Amino acid sequence: MLLIGNKHRAVYVIAVALVVAVVALALAISAVRAAKRARTRRPRAAVASLVLGSIGALFSGFALAGLLIFWTQYMQYANCLDSATTAATQNACQQQFENSVGHQVTFLGN
Repeated sequence: MLLIGNKHRAVYVIAVALVVAVVALALAISAVRAAKRARTRRPRAAVASLVLGSIGALFSGFALAGLLIFWTQYMQYANCLDSATTAATQNACQQQFENSVGHQVTFLGN
């Protein structure tokens, strides 16, 4: 997510990753069920895709939830980076983002 050039598109990238992971899980589950109906050994690729799809769904789900929880802070950060012209101002944007997220996490913890 940090490597995305346009920070405003991050929510779409994460949402697409979540959809792809869910589709991978559905396809893996159907492959495992088809193998059981055919009374054959479960294909190892289906089990591997089930594991990888689960990991992808969990990761992208947590990333999407985190992005939505910190939406205002993230948008302020993205707008700050858009107007930053030097490395010093980019570092200031990063520091402001970290402080605002840290404050929000402290608020949520209480």
